[in-house]
Amino acid sequence: IAKLNLKMIDNIDKPALSALWPNKKGMSVVLDLGANIECSSKNLVDFSVMGASLYKSLYPNENPNVALLNIGSEELKGNEIIKETFHLLKEKKSNDFNFSGYIEGNELMNGIVNVIVADGFTGNVALKTAEGTANFITGELRKVLSGSLLGKLSSLLNISNLKKFKKRLDPRLYNGAIFIGLDAPVVKSHGGTDYIGFSNSLDVCNRIIKGNLIKKINENIWLMRINLTKKDLVNLVYMQIGFSKQISANLIDEFFSLVIDNIRYKKKLKISKFGTFSIRSKKSRIGRNPKTKESKVISERDVVLF
Repeated sequence: IAKLNLKMIDNIDKPALSALWPNKKGMSVVLDLGANIECSSKNLVDFSVMGASLYKSLYPNENPNVALLNIGSEELKGNEIIKETFHLLKEKKSNDFNFSGYIEGNELMNGIVNVIVADGFTGNVALKTAEGTANFITGELRKVLSGSLLGKLSSLLNISNLKKFKKRLDPRLYNGAIFIGLDAPVVKSHGGTDYIGFSNSLDVCNRIIKGNLIKKINENIWLMRINLTKKDLVNLVYMQIGFSKQISANLIDEFFSLVIDNIRYKKKLKISKFGTFSIRSKKSRIGRNPKTKESKVISERDVVLF
């Protein structure tokens, strides 16, 4: 219903279902948990950016570590899509998150990684496995502590620690899956939860709105792109400074007019604390048409470097 009524964020192809998981050091964001069975490398890169933005909106003082859920930690492990995603994330440096490579299923709760990324099939299997394991542990512990007089006495003596243990594994405290990638926040509550679980999902929604989740995703998605267009630059100025898109476009036009006028005569323009524009001549060469595979002479020309 949310996807029918809301638009996708620009440059996001697929939304993802994400949730908060407890770990040894705090909480982790895990996505996708079942919205997309098949994903491309671009989708997984988008999920990484969205997951990091979600974590940053919930915990603004922390810089998240992002990892791809895989069958091993070595670069050669996994299918072609996940290996391609690994190299894309390794190349695209971001100031908002650190890329930590791969993570295996037995390390999900270690707390070293804050954002765990997978396709919807893998993520959903991991989620159901974690839920089943938690239910098994609590069920077996309940049997042991209530099956004999000694067990009951032991549970009475450790009542305080058992309450902490129960609270740590209480699914109501982690209720509220975030459907991420749409142009407005969407939080999905479990239908069978009680007032505690529903209250937690409302709290999650409140926190991601206060943390400007959608704005963070927009900014980070633009910044992660390698080939920026004029439209991308206009959007960046619009989002980060707050000028209208028309004023932002005019500013960019003026800036590049000044750059072009300067390097046309001086061949180089250095802007302090920003960078250097220069012109380099490229000699004529023989190229190849990527579609027809035919050879073609590419004439000598000047190119602008930054």
